[in-house]
Amino acid sequence: MAERPFRKVIIVGAGPSGLLLALLLVKHGIPVQVLEASHQLDQQPRAAHYGTPAIPEFRRAGILPQMRERGLILSTMCWRRPDTFEWISGFDARGVLDNVGGEDLRTHCFVLQDLDALMLEEVRRLGGDVLFNHRVVKVEQDEGKAWLDVEVVEGEGDGEKPVMEKKRLEADYIVGCDGAGSVVRKSLFGDDFPGFTWDAQIIATNTFYDFEGKFGFHDANFIIHPEHFYMAARITQDGMYRITYGEKPGLTREEYLARQPWKFETILPGNPKPSEYRIVNLSPYKMHQRCAPKFTVGRIMLAADAAHLCNPWGGLGITGGFVDVGGLYDCLAGIWDGKADPGILDIYSEKRREKWKTVIDPISQENFRRVTDSDPQTRLERDEFMQLLRKGKEDQPFLKELLLGFNEVRYDFTQHYKAAESREA
Repeated sequence: MAERPFRKVIIVGAGPSGLLLALLLVKHGIPVQVLEASHQLDQQPRAAHYGTPAIPEFRRAGILPQMRERGLILSTMCWRRPDTFEWISGFDARGVLDNVGGEDLRTHCFVLQDLDALMLEEVRRLGGDVLFNHRVVKVEQDEGKAWLDVEVVEGEGDGEKPVMEKKRLEADYIVGCDGAGSVVRKSLFGDDFPGFTWDAQIIATNTFYDFEGKFGFHDANFIIHPEHFYMAARITQDGMYRITYGEKPGLTREEYLARQPWKFETILPGNPKPSEYRIVNLSPYKMHQRCAPKFTVGRIMLAADAAHLCNPWGGLGITGGFVDVGGLYDCLAGIWDGKADPGILDIYSEKRREKWKTVIDPISQENFRRVTDSDPQTRLERDEFMQLLRKGKEDQPFLKELLLGFNEVRYDFTQHYKAAESREA
């Protein structure tokens, strides 16, 4: 067998994007090591809904059957008025996306910490190396290799005084999947992360409340209001909802906790008291629209939140991150197999940045402006997308074409593989 073009990939970050990339690579036989600064997977309420463009990556990773068995597939999505909760516009993907070339491309839902745990188990089962308590502090490279300086903490979380060891790890390629505060990105660009932070605050909760049974809510519901906007979307089979709502910026976590009962009584249908729902967890978030100057610098790459950020309304952040990972996998696998030159990684940077600028950024910004509109009563007549969805309610072929349009966020990097004749030469 011919010698492989490289020997090892290190992925920084055992979050959803890092674990999906590790799983794809290790299934292809590429040696992978994942470094995670924390002692465990993240347990905070985060994205749970993964759109049509991400489904092919789950299929390639071999985890779709488990996701469907343990999670949900969402069919209905709508926007509602804040006073009467009247349906304004929306769609039902049943009969539209549930069989596209034999694949169900409706939005899939599987709580992220459970998805992470599933992928971690699969990566380790297939021989991937995942190391917790490994905090990367610096990333560097030369023509022949890349390396990381790492602080390894032992004894953290078990009552013993933690012991820290410093070491250096080397690889042919390093991928930063370490989130918005990416150390890998900062090693490349410092604080240069062009874009802006929204002057808004959102609170994400996992909550049990009978939206469907009592109020006829759909799978995913967006309530439009300039101040009391929110999303209520099913995330588990036993009736848990992700309720993400807007709040007053600049308060402490304790102040948000104190305001939460009043907020739910004000915004939710039925004006419930705390005894009428159960919150499992709650986490405040700031929202950003940012994109790194490049996603590839030599032997170092960025993907998902380490590379770009957008507000979560519409799920383009997590979905776009998974699509990044699928594209980067195709590039690395192509190099590994001798089908592509390393220069394909520069194409990865160019094309994924282009997709962020032309698809993810503008659509996600409009998604947030839609849900925070100052005049919900007239939003429909001013919103072309909502009007198209109304048209699609009576025209399923049109609706299918409209919804599949979100696949524009994908890009096929295998078209840049070398021709078979040149590989054999």
